[in-house]
Parts: sequence; structure tokens; C-alpha cells
Amino acid sequence: MEVAVDDFGTGYSSLSYLTKLPISTLKIDLGFITNMTSKPDDLSIVSTIISLGHSLNLKVIAEGVETEEQAALLRELKCDEIQGFLYSKPLTFHEMGTVLRNQ
Repeated sequence: MEVAVDDFGTGYSSLSYLTKLPISTLKIDLGFITNMTSKPDDLSIVSTIISLGHSLNLKVIAEGVETEEQAALLRELKCDEIQGFLYSKPLTFHEMGTVLRNQ
């Protein structure tokens, strides 16, 4: 079983969860991703979350990626997966089936 912490870095996400739950994935909150190209502090937070996740052998996913600049920075930081409108709008199950069949 895999468990992901969604919106990591905001709300109820806590560093203590990383040791108390069988977590396999951290999903970085889109608020940090949105501002990481214009706010150095947000870029530092994104970089730190990626490093922390990797040091704990967790997969790290960036949510809310909308620009090539964001994607390039995340690739440079070795983020494992990237999701957001840059690649696709949210799809229904049937829409996703169509996309996969057409590729």
C-alpha cells in the first residue's frame, strides 16, 4: 500500500507524519510551486521538501505546474513527478482512457 501526503507544507501536514505513518510520497502544495519563480523563499521551501523527501526515500510530486520555467526548475531540483495544467487539465476516467488510447 502507498500513502501520499497531499499539499505538503500547508494545513495539517506535519513533519511528525513522516515518522508516524507509512508514507511513500510527498505532494508539494501548489502554492509553493506557483510562486517559486518569483519568491526566493518559496523556491527554498520547494528545494528543501524535495531534499527532505529524497533523504527519507520518498517520492516527491509537484502539484500545480503551469509553466515551462516551473517545470525546468523542478527537473533541476530532481523532483520525481510533475503534475499540472502545463501537461493537462483534470480528466475524467473516460477522457483519460481516450488520451491513453490515442497515444
